[in-house]
Amino acid sequence: MQRTLNDIIPPSKRRAMGQEVDTSASEGPQMPRIRPGKRPKGNGGSRRFPMGTAIVALIVVLGCGAAFYAFASTSVEITPTTNEAYVSSDFTATAGAGELPFEVITVETTVSKPVPAESSENANDPAQGTITIYNEQPTNQTLIKNTRFESPDGLIYRIRDSVSVPAGSAGKPGTLNATVYADAAGESYNIGATNFTIPGLKGSSAFDAVYAKSTSSMQGGFTGIRPSVSEATRDREVATLQSTLASDLDKAMAEKLPDGYVLIPGASFSTYETLPDSAGSSGNVDVKQKGTMTAVVFPNEALAKAVAYTAIGTYTGQPILLSDVSNLSLSSGSGSAPVGAETYVFTLTGDAVLTWEIDTARIAGAVAGKSREGAQLVLSGFPEVDRAVLIIRPFWSTSFPNDPEKVKVTVSEAS
Repeated sequence: MQRTLNDIIPPSKRRAMGQEVDTSASEGPQMPRIRPGKRPKGNGGSRRFPMGTAIVALIVVLGCGAAFYAFASTSVEITPTTNEAYVSSDFTATAGAGELPFEVITVETTVSKPVPAESSENANDPAQGTITIYNEQPTNQTLIKNTRFESPDGLIYRIRDSVSVPAGSAGKPGTLNATVYADAAGESYNIGATNFTIPGLKGSSAFDAVYAKSTSSMQGGFTGIRPSVSEATRDREVATLQSTLASDLDKAMAEKLPDGYVLIPGASFSTYETLPDSAGSSGNVDVKQKGTMTAVVFPNEALAKAVAYTAIGTYTGQPILLSDVSNLSLSSGSGSAPVGAETYVFTLTGDAVLTWEIDTARIAGAVAGKSREGAQLVLSGFPEVDRAVLIIRPFWSTSFPNDPEKVKVTVSEAS
């Protein structure tokens, strides 16, 4: 009997070889024909490594690392300490210098209202206006009541009250605002802004060192017949105008208040003056009222420090600000602004709200290189810090960078 190759190779070997022997015969004897077969799956076979999957995984890992690096940050958000303290103490401030300096600022505004004429009058009104007096001497300059100020055209204007002009220098003269009145009635005294000399100082060194300028025109000079109203009507309208003036003066003072200064309730003084009527349009009389507000103002930080020393037992001079002065009240024995004075004694009473200032560079330097716990411990010893929120990213980082420049410090509003 004729045997084939399949008869010689056991079936298990044939499967392992992955081969089949075609035993189909044709005419006559033939050599076996071997056809390649599929390799069976199992431990005996090998797989191709999934390179595509590996590349995708690598890209994901690298992308995550880059994202963590890009969003890595360290920051500290500080809520400053706020103290509410009652104060009732006397203070002494010094003009423009010292630990507690003060400044005197003045604002003026004029309002008018048209009122139907009730009669006519023969008027002789002097012009008036505001001048700024300058003093380049190292000592204050006193100018007595009715001191004359002369324009380049020889027109004379006078002050009606004595004043003391603060000391200064040629580069930074002391200044004082004052109202002057023309020596005679008439429209010829209604001049524009100009310079003034002081004839009474002629022949002394003060003549060149003390002078005045106006920044607006002199107004109100009039001689002749004009429409008028009764005193009762004028008084009624003036009372209405004063309420408007009070609001206008407050706004003007707020706009003129220097940056970093504070105005305490009771530290401003207002005066009102009825200006001469003038003929208005359509048979009306323009009733006019001028208001002047003079205020004593202090650098916020300097006054806050003075208050903190008296009201906060643990305070040792750190930067601090008055964040609310609405419940404070200032009073002084003089009852007026210390115009030209070198010192100012006053009493401050009421509830002060003090907010400690935050030095962001100091905070960044304090936490640099420290762990979250170490930084929190250090900041707990800062009296100006009420609350600190520490953020370190990515999450596996355990400390702030050694370079303070890489630590972002923000200050939130005190609650």
